[in-house]
Amino acid sequence: MKNLIRIILGIMLLNVFSCEILDKEPESSFSAQGFYQTASDAQAGVYGIYDALQSTLYVNFSFWGEGRADAVATNHSGDPLALTQNNLSKTINSANWATLYETISRANYAIKYVPTVFEGDSEAGLQLTGQARALRALAYFYGVRVWGDVPLITEPYESVEQELFVEKTDKEAVLDQIEADLIYAAENCRESFGGDRDRILFTQGGANALLTHVYMWRQKYDLAKEAATKVLENSTYSLVTINDWSKIFTSGYSNESIFEIGYNETQTNFLRVLYALGSDSHYFPSETFRASFEEGDLRQDLIYDVTEEQPRKIWKFFGEGFNDESADPSENNIVLLRLADIMLLKAEAHNQLGEIDEALSLLNTIRDRAGLPELNQADAESMYGSVEAAILHERSIELSYEGHRWFDLVRTGNAIDVMQPINGLSDEGNLLWPIHEDAINRNPNIEQNQFYR
Repeated sequence: MKNLIRIILGIMLLNVFSCEILDKEPESSFSAQGFYQTASDAQAGVYGIYDALQSTLYVNFSFWGEGRADAVATNHSGDPLALTQNNLSKTINSANWATLYETISRANYAIKYVPTVFEGDSEAGLQLTGQARALRALAYFYGVRVWGDVPLITEPYESVEQELFVEKTDKEAVLDQIEADLIYAAENCRESFGGDRDRILFTQGGANALLTHVYMWRQKYDLAKEAATKVLENSTYSLVTINDWSKIFTSGYSNESIFEIGYNETQTNFLRVLYALGSDSHYFPSETFRASFEEGDLRQDLIYDVTEEQPRKIWKFFGEGFNDESADPSENNIVLLRLADIMLLKAEAHNQLGEIDEALSLLNTIRDRAGLPELNQADAESMYGSVEAAILHERSIELSYEGHRWFDLVRTGNAIDVMQPINGLSDEGNLLWPIHEDAINRNPNIEQNQFYR
């Protein structure tokens, strides 16, 4: 499997695609027509998008998805401190969308030129284009959730006659494009590649899982329920037992995993620096998070050291008892989508549609695995105030530190209520990130988000 990851993520010849779309100079235009000649070229082009995504999310999956939420605390300066204190500025690293647009740029080349390599409606061409469109959708979905309105670019840059300074597009139009890309991917990606590739390449299941997230973000609950049902009915995925729960993250490629970003000893990420350096990691469990566990939850001591009065690391991704102080980069995959996540989103959708029994059934399946008693509606309302709040709480524990918590708070309208007592968050405009000064300086048509002007 390591060799496969090297092939997929180490294709250096695709560096020609790596210039950030919005910063192009006229003399740097590039035509991909000369590259996309064979089926192998087409596959390499798509693998290059995964390579770019790997660089985009190696630390940002946590900065964007956890750094501003209530489960983390920090002693570090830079982005960790700025995010936890809600003191964002146009110079912090996580405000920079450059690598996100590198991913989008590579996807745009593949989407245009992969079909030219194959004749007619070739399955190989359709599924590669489906992967490229799913990856573009994922990149834009991060963009919309982090910055709101963002430039929507769906064509590769190939001519000096193309517009260099692209304005921002209304986020709803971007979300429309995301939906269209994922619907295409859900129809045209392969059902299965077989083996570990089902977890690190986009399949129909992965496209439907991401589509579930998008529909929930847009409050399209009927459609979210339909997309989630397709995932739950897919035999590729099944919940692991609690005894194997840690292996989802420590080993990767579990039956519960839907889509992971693959890493190895060459292509590494920041998981250790983010979470596992003992007294010096970027983040450690907040007091709020530690106090939120129900008694008897079997996941608690799999996430952090419960014997410490103030635990200084999160060992969820490295195994119970992990105690290596090395700051070496991590080879662990980052699990972006998994079955428990989609089950809990489907539970939310059922609840929003008044289907309480269905919502509780899914919620209790996850609780049962964690060794917790099942909840009925009265229990959920007594303990958490509502069934919706009980599901959101379950997501905060089950999916802790996986890059979902901040987006869950924003999506459900709870961000200000939860975070105001912690860091003073009070303005809806402040839910977005500022746009990095580099993008503003290089593109006169990009306006800073209103809150940060």
